Amino acid sequence: MAPNHLADIVDLKQCPIESKKFRERCRATLAASGALVIDNFLTASAIASIKDEGHNNQHLAYYTDTTHNIYLKPSDPQYPADHPRNREVNSSKGCITTDQIPLGSALCRLYDTAEFRDFLCAVLEEPALYEYADPMSSINLHYASEGQELGWHFDNSSFAITLLIEKPDGGGGFEYVKDVRDADSGEMNYSIAEQVLNGEVETQSLSIEPGALVLFRGRDSMHRVTPTVGDVTRMLVVLAYNTEPNIALSESARMTFFGRLGD
Repeated sequence: MAPNHLADIVDLKQCPIESKKFRERCRATLAASGALVIDNFLTASAIASIKDEGHNNQHLAYYTDTTHNIYLKPSDPQYPADHPRNREVNSSKGCITTDQIPLGSALCRLYDTAEFRDFLCAVLEEPALYEYADPMSSINLHYASEGQELGWHFDNSSFAITLLIEKPDGGGGFEYVKDVRDADSGEMNYSIAEQVLNGEVETQSLSIEPGALVLFRGRDSMHRVTPTVGDVTRMLVVLAYNTEPNIALSESARMTFFGRLGD
């Protein structure tokens, strides 16, 4: 069994992360649908403490409001501006970084716990996971106030790990279209991507409540988060790991996302 220091963060009765059967069920769901939502992963006390930390430190957040294409790459002059390769969407959010989260936070304790990493490795089918080498990129807490959103995009990494902490009054919905492209083979499938951008393709959505752990494979699946509606800020934690040790986010990426390089 996991040690007691994890029991005040993770609801181990509903989410027995060291159970072989639980791991196999989670792995099968992720493999079949590209998305896994584990409801009630965090305990009520952990949600409350992380939410309080988030509100207390929101003044430290670095806010971005940018346009980008769905591939998160510079425009390709081979295509016109309205082509899906270059067509721009909007993303806006606030973010606090690992070094701005209290050392005793449940987030730091969860992120560093061997039992949690072992569980993630089993579900993601990765031999090992490593923290970022820079002091900012491993744990990020994102804020989306009214009107803020994440536009359609593909992820560069093969998996994303998030925890929803506070749900807004409206909006903030996670929508995706599975397997739009095949990045490994170079098949970008521009025709389907354009249909998604035009709202001509039926999307799937994830029902996510505060305390849920979400694993998502977004490298080939287009996804977005719809604009927040209302006075309650959507608060989401991104737990970022690498599959190789001693990897840091580039300085240019840190300046873009965090507005500073860190100590």
